[in-house]
Parts: sequence; structure tokens; C-alpha cells
Amino acid sequence: MGVALTIRDRLINKWIETQQAYYKKDVKRVYYLSLEFLIGRTLGNSLINLDLLDSTHRALRELGHEMEALRDLEFDAGLGNGGLGRLAACFMDSLATLEIPAYGYGIRYEYGIFFQRIIDGYQVETADNWLRYGNIWEIERPEFLYIVKFYGRVEQHPDGDRNLRYSWVETRDIAAVAYDTPIPGYENNTVNTMRLWSAKSTREFDLEYFNHGDYERAVSDKAHTETISKVLYPNDNVFEGKELRLKQEYFFVSATIQDIIRRYKKTHNPSEQFKDFPDKVAIHLNDTHPAIGISELMRILVDLEGLDWDRAWDITGRTFGYTNHTVLPEALEKWPVSLFERVLPRHIQIIYEINRRFLDDVNVRYPNDLDRLSRMSIIEEGDEKRVKMAHLSIIGSHSVNGVSALHSEILRKGLFRDFHEMWPEKFNNKTNGITQRRWLKLCNPALASLITEKIGGGWATDLYELKKLEPFSRDADFLKQWQEVKSQNKKRLAAYISDKIHVDVNPESLFDCHAKRMHEYKRQLLNILHVVSLYNRIKAGPSDAIVPRTILFAGKAAPGYYVAKLIIKLINSIAEVINSDRYIDDLLKVVFISNYSVSMAEMIMPAAELSEQISTAGTEASGTGNMKFALNGALTIGTLDGANVEIMQEVGEENIFIFGNTAEEIEALQKKGYDPRYYYENNPELKLAIDMIANGFFSRTNPHIFRPIIDGILNHDPYMVLADFATYVACQEKVSQTYRNPDAWAVKSIMNVANMGFFSTDRTIQEYADEIWGVKRLPIRFSGCK
Repeated sequence: MGVALTIRDRLINKWIETQQAYYKKDVKRVYYLSLEFLIGRTLGNSLINLDLLDSTHRALRELGHEMEALRDLEFDAGLGNGGLGRLAACFMDSLATLEIPAYGYGIRYEYGIFFQRIIDGYQVETADNWLRYGNIWEIERPEFLYIVKFYGRVEQHPDGDRNLRYSWVETRDIAAVAYDTPIPGYENNTVNTMRLWSAKSTREFDLEYFNHGDYERAVSDKAHTETISKVLYPNDNVFEGKELRLKQEYFFVSATIQDIIRRYKKTHNPSEQFKDFPDKVAIHLNDTHPAIGISELMRILVDLEGLDWDRAWDITGRTFGYTNHTVLPEALEKWPVSLFERVLPRHIQIIYEINRRFLDDVNVRYPNDLDRLSRMSIIEEGDEKRVKMAHLSIIGSHSVNGVSALHSEILRKGLFRDFHEMWPEKFNNKTNGITQRRWLKLCNPALASLITEKIGGGWATDLYELKKLEPFSRDADFLKQWQEVKSQNKKRLAAYISDKIHVDVNPESLFDCHAKRMHEYKRQLLNILHVVSLYNRIKAGPSDAIVPRTILFAGKAAPGYYVAKLIIKLINSIAEVINSDRYIDDLLKVVFISNYSVSMAEMIMPAAELSEQISTAGTEASGTGNMKFALNGALTIGTLDGANVEIMQEVGEENIFIFGNTAEEIEALQKKGYDPRYYYENNPELKLAIDMIANGFFSRTNPHIFRPIIDGILNHDPYMVLADFATYVACQEKVSQTYRNPDAWAVKSIMNVANMGFFSTDRTIQEYADEIWGVKRLPIRFSGCK
């Protein structure tokens, strides 16, 4: 607590100076709206960026304490499900490091992503009460409180020449209270703000119910109101879940836009019709979750500020930018119109008007093309009309970007082809990145020190500096040092596995890591089929032909995602059989590390030697785990999917293991009529692995437990697991052959790290700033103590 408070005091001094400078200079600011911020722990990152890590280490050691023990006391701020939230956190770090005036806005979930336990091989979810002891880094700002409205009805009033004025009345109101966290830049004076909203009832209890003796009802409405920020948005399999998620999205967006307008009005005269608003405000939508902000800004400008529609729409379009993060149909938000009409009645009216005017424009550009009108409409017709939030995001933004070259190409030529044909200038690519401060300097201090010793520390702010490592790949002494760092990181992870999971793994084995959210398209199932094949090969042949492997899985499945949870059970059942087979010994171990989090990733990635990035080509937007593993010296085995394509281009084809069908080949297979049983019947090794699972070899007490998985891949296999199995196995054999030569492996590892310069979020954010937001850096002069 004392260390954290000391660091926070240093932050606050710079924080105040930063915010005052933004007002004095009247700069354009970026407002990054994200429903998720997967921040992790803050202490270590703050110490790194304030250049206080080493001095704090020394001071604590003099007092008889160790920094690592202290850092382990901090709870992860798990305010995200995976890559989307972690990307937002990396972006915040880079925005501050690049001295760009910016704010991050989201929800202060009282309970973050669930805590995952593995009981009898099954995932069991428990609440992640990360705030049980408070959060030393946040500051409550009760002076920034906004009323957010829901439900009610809309009244129309005549307003001059055949115009109408609209009032949203008889609403149920919720108060949004701001909690601010300072985000420091690396070794500069900029400290930006992450503002998260917490829901509070507008009344502590209903006095009318209280006076009539209904005490429980008097307080129940308060408790129900505050559920909006209680839990990271739930699985939306049930209608109530859908309603809560929509309310969460509108809650934080409405409070945020009110806050943005308040800040704008402090230095600009609202009577000037918000003419400078897009020149001072850039609002960015991190996927479609905040897309309701487009209709909310229109509501405020038209209904409350009195602007005419055309003026308000021009301002809105020049203010918003939109990043798409997925091409998976189930992840594209489509809200029932009936839900919108009940929860946000004024907003559905505005959306209908946006859509009407937009379709008129489409009809002018493409006369009598009814199919195109239907495809491009915001409203999806059918038995139940739905609002397509991606379409609203595109229509209401001046920029639309994907997050890898392949993903952006799929958006232009496939998912949003009609929109690209109409507005090609809107579409662009911004390949994702990661912050090297957390994902190398903080999480892998031994490797970071070795690199700095050889090439200097400039890579912390210019990752392209790592290119200077290439000549050292021919230095025998450097290779040994590189290998020793990896060996120590592996021993550290092995000790953790032994202590927490009670499995002893061989630190000399190949650490093969598959750590990411559990989902069928990420194909943990393909990996586990290879595990079974390896097991069969060891049992059938001489052990000296086998490269020892420790295969590590980590990741959470959505609570309502039955198949993904069953795959976790399958992994653990297979692990139990293999790890207890004495014949196998140290040649093969399988470990599922529970409760994967930012902090757990910080331990796994420095130890990893092989990074599994094996999603079906054309399904992963980008991925950032692939970048984190590679930056820590792991070699990638992967498909040509997401940012894997660009990683291959940067590190060289000889330094990555690529397999599988391309996105074009996948599409051709689907059109031809994909038959997964063909691959099953014609590959004996695959057939044996599937039959062993299907017949209960790994589940003797419940032989048929995994039939749903087997039936799924034999009859449907939507993610082409069986189609890619043979090339995956062949590629894994190349991995083993390469690993037999430690120096050759180390050279490839160095070449991966040396060529990761492109994958820094510093590069990504600079592209956003220059090409989308139009914002400039503002160095902060600070005369106080460092």
C-alpha cells in the first residue's frame, strides 16, 4: 500500500499538469470508447514508465522485501474477456508514451472476467471480486456525475415550419459516476486518463414504497439499477442478458458523450453551433459495442442543443471513427428492434431516420438495386427486425479500419464490400500491435537487460531498434546468453506448474504454448488431436526419435459456450492419461494452466518456445498473442490468418512455421462442399486419434462424454480442423527437427525478436493519430519532482 501510494503521488502531480496543459492549449483530444479494458496489474507498469523500477527494487530489498512478492499482492483488473480489452490497454500506454492528448472511457465493473477453476477437469466459474480491498490507483470523481435515461416514451411537439421537436419523457434514470485512473507515458511527463463509469441509483430507496411498509421493494430498485456496472457483460444466450448488455453499452456511451460535450463547452461557445467540435474531438469506437454513440450524439445535438439534422449529421460523421474486430457472424451485433423500442425509444427513431436518408443516397448511386438496398440497410428485415450495429458504425463514421492486412482485405472484398464500393476512401488498415514496455521490459526483465546491454535501451520507445540484434545471431557467446535467459524463464514456469498444478515438467523439453480464449475457431481441438497422435507415436516407436515436449494450454471459455467448455474437459482428460503414463515419462506432458490472465501471460510468454497461432485462415482479425510470444523469442506455428501473415513477412518465411489452407482455399472448399469424413477415412493417424476420444480411451468412467465434439467435427467441422490436420502434423515434425539443433533454434528466436519493430502499438497509434484522428503530440513540461 505504501509503495503504491508513493507512486500514485508521483503520477498525480504529472496528471494535473497534463490535464491543465490540454485546456490551456485547447488541443484536439482522442476519446477511445471501449467496453473492455484488460489492464492487469498497474504497479509494475507504472514503475517501468516512471523509470522507478530499479530504485524501488533496491529500496524494498534494503527493507527486507522483494518486489515480486509485493506485485503478487495486487489483483488483476480483469475488465475484459480477451484481446479486445488487452489491445485497449496497450493503446492507452502508447497514447501516453507518444504524448497524444487522449482519454479512455469504459465501465468500472465491480466483478471482472470470472475466476476460472478446474475441478475434475471442468471449468468452474467463480466471481472475480477484484475490488474487494479497493483499488489504490483509481480516484472517484463524484463531481462528474451524469444522468443516463432508459425506457419511457417519446413526445412530438410542433416547432416552426412543419418541423417537429422530440422529448424523451417518463424515463427510468441512472446516475453514472466517474472513476479515474492515471495512465503514464514512458519516461515523459504525460499522464492521460482512463475514466470508467459506475452505475448508481438516482435515489437510495423509493420513499413511496418505504412509507407503505414495503421495505424490500424500497431498496430492490436501487440494487437492480446498479447491476449495470456490476459484472463484465454476460453471455447473451438469454434475452435478459441481451437487455443488460445493451443497457451497459448505452450507459457508458451516454455518460461519455455528455462528459465530452461538457469538456468542449468549457472552452467553446455552444451558441456557435458546435462548429469546431470535429476539430477538437475525435471519438473512436473499439468495435461496435459503443456504436450507439452515433445516435446518442445526434440526439443531444438535435433534441437538446437545437441543431438542424444536416448540421448535426455532418458533425457526427466527422467526429467518429470505427475499428472492426471480427468477421465471425456470431460476433457481429444485431439488436432486436423491439428491444431498442422498449429500452431506447428515441434512439431507434434516430436510427430509422439515419437509415432512411442513407438508403435514399444509395438509391441515387445505384438506382433500382433492391438487393443492394437490403444488404446495406441498418435494419435487417425478417421475422424479427434487427439493428445491424456494424452498418450504423460504418455509415456514421468517417473512417473504418480493420486490424491486420488480411482482415482489412476481407472487410473490403467480403463483409463490407457494398460499403467499400460506395465509400472506398473510408476504408483503411491499422495492423494491431502491443506495448513493448509491458510485454518485454516488464514481463521479461532478463531478456530486456540482455538486449539493452547489446544495443542500448532505445527499443523501449522505438521497437525498430531491435533490428540491431540481427548481427548478434552469429555470435556464439550471445547465443549462449540468449539460451540461458530462456532456460531460466522455463524453470520459473516449471516451478509454478509443479507448485500450483502438481505436474512435474521437464525444463529441457520444448515448451509448446497455446494460450488464448477458448473458441472453436482458435482450434485448440486441432492441437489436442496432434497431442494424441504424438502420444500414439511415442507408445509405438523408439523414444530416441521423439523430441520431448511440454504442451501448455491456457484460456477461458465463455460460461454459456458448451463446446468450448467441453474441449477444456477433453484437454484435461487427455492430460491426466498422458501425465500418469510411466512409459511416456518426460517425453510428453500436457498441462492446462487455469485462470489465464494478464499476469499469467506475463509468466507464460517469456518461457514459451513455440507459439500456437492455428486459427482457421480468415477467422482471426489480427491476434496480439502472436506478437507477444514472438517478442519474447518464441517461434510461431500458424496458419496464414490475421497478423500471422505480416509476422511472416517481417521475420522471414525461414523463421516461422506455416501450414494449412489459406483463406481463399478455405472458401473454395466450402463452395465445393466440404466433407470432413473424407479426411477422417483417409488419414489413419487422424482416425485413430478421433476414435480413441470417441470410444472413451481418455474418459473410461464416462466413455461417451466427448461425443458432441466428435460428432461436430465429423459431421460439420465448420473450422476445418480435419482439413488442416495432415499439414499441421507435418509442420510440427519440422518444428521437432529444428529444435534438435539448439543453436539453429536460438538464431531463429533472435531473428523473430529482431524483426518485431512493426508490431508496437506505438506504430499503430501514430498511424491512427496521423491518418484517422488528426491529432498532434503535446509534450508536457513539468517542473516538479520526477
